[in-house]
Amino acid sequence: QAQLVESGGGLVQAGGSLRLSCAASGRAFSTYSMGWFRQAPGKEREFVAGISWIGGSTKYADSVKGRFTISRDNAKNTVYLQMNSLKPEDTAIYYCAIKVAENAYGYWGQGTQVTVSS
Repeated sequence: QAQLVESGGGLVQAGGSLRLSCAASGRAFSTYSMGWFRQAPGKEREFVAGISWIGGSTKYADSVKGRFTISRDNAKNTVYLQMNSLKPEDTAIYYCAIKVAENAYGYWGQGTQVTVSS
């Protein structure tokens, strides 16, 4: 059973940066594509970024393109989300997950809160 633990969230002013980490255990992490999602109050969870199992392919939501960068270190079983030029609308709980099938993610972490003040 895989376990994912997110960290790195916090309170930051608009224009600032944060780097989120997602540490994985209990599974062959390096063989799975991974994703970051977020959920703001009163809104549905949305896809933010994804990365292939060898890290050669990435995908981003239009709202974060050019500002966020997803990466992974398979030796450390960790996926990162570098977030730059943060905006108040980026405020949400951020989750990482494993891509278990086409268009399906599972093994969600507990999430980490990101708050961007204006």
